[in-house]
Amino acid sequence: MCHVFAGQDPERYSSETRRLRLNGQSTSIRLENAFWDILDEIAARDGVSTPTFISTLHAEVLELRGEPSNFTSLLRCACLKFMEISADRASLAVAAE
Repeated sequence: MCHVFAGQDPERYSSETRRLRLNGQSTSIRLENAFWDILDEIAARDGVSTPTFISTLHAEVLELRGEPSNFTSLLRCACLKFMEISADRASLAVAAE
């Protein structure tokens, strides 16, 4: 079973740093490429750029909970949540057929 995980393309877990603005402040975020791919997908689905999606998410978190202690972890968990929601929708669609 571990071959499924260990055998993945190393490019998926290579990190990339992207620069963007959060609340008018220039910052950089470093994530693995697999997470950037998911964030790009979420942003495209919402019809916005990835930096706009991330900035909006940051603003909403600030409003709900205050400054997150680890925003990159929040982004990773947002990606997992998106995957969970997508899987739930897919299973509902299959059940409806």
